[in-house]
Amino acid sequence: MNHPSTGKIEFLCKAVKLRRVYKIAINWVGIMGQVYIGGGGVDQTDPQALRLEYANRHGLITGATGTGKTVTLQIMAEGFAAQGVPVFLSDVKGDLSGMMQAGSPEFKLHDAFRSRANKIGFTDYAYAPCSVSLWDVLGPLLISRLLGLSEAQEGVMNIVFRIADEQGMLLLDLKDLRALLTDVAARRAELTIAYGAVSPQSIGAIQRRLLTLETQGGDAFFGEPALDLNDLIRHDARGHGVVNILKSDVLAQRPQLYATVMLWLLSELFENLPEVGDLDRPKMVFFFDEAHLLFEDAPKALVDRIEMVARLTTI
Repeated sequence: MNHPSTGKIEFLCKAVKLRRVYKIAINWVGIMGQVYIGGGGVDQTDPQALRLEYANRHGLITGATGTGKTVTLQIMAEGFAAQGVPVFLSDVKGDLSGMMQAGSPEFKLHDAFRSRANKIGFTDYAYAPCSVSLWDVLGPLLISRLLGLSEAQEGVMNIVFRIADEQGMLLLDLKDLRALLTDVAARRAELTIAYGAVSPQSIGAIQRRLLTLETQGGDAFFGEPALDLNDLIRHDARGHGVVNILKSDVLAQRPQLYATVMLWLLSELFENLPEVGDLDRPKMVFFFDEAHLLFEDAPKALVDRIEMVARLTTI
């Protein structure tokens, strides 16, 4: 499956390695047409739910640090998925991928969960995993790790991506990357003055690793055609929506790139999905964790574009 570059130098691809996770997933069975939100009222004993026809709107989860914003996001995401609505969310803290694993009554916090669920009127639930698709934005650091490069070779890879960015060169697939490496090797004396030493031995080693990756079919994860939106709007065999999780813990450290990736995804949906009236449920639900990062140090033109797309897009 091929995926596009986001901006000039970044690749969007399926995560190829799943790390071990410890969180648990509790899918709410619930009433069809509603998504459980939490307990309301003075004692938090009155269950609150969101009707799907009202989910075709923008929403905001607010609260101080430690009040459970991310947990609320996770509960809502699982609820939408259980109702057959695909979900996309960014995992800034690295604690959402546990949705792919079911919990267990033997889990040490099971009694605490059950007690809390009874208090807030959360009774119709069962331990079950969500169908999850993991995504990542693959730049020079992740490519270096994927290829198993040494520190010196990783330094050369960073130089190559920096040159591509500064000179407006598109890196759409591995062939583009290999061609740029060849160009850098030919101009290494000139480039060393501006970027530091570029060893031909390091470039040769990187080229061999890329050739091996291509031979093993790894090039299928990169390049054009662009990301098919149907990759994000999918259902599993149970009819549940697939939860798409973008690994963003490292990405969020570069707010402008994070904003660019999110804006690109929204723009693709805005430009490609047909305009419809109010549906009985969303076609897809987007959650932006740590949404303030979309605007930190972002150029005004980028902020204006984000605001425009957000206003005009109801997914």
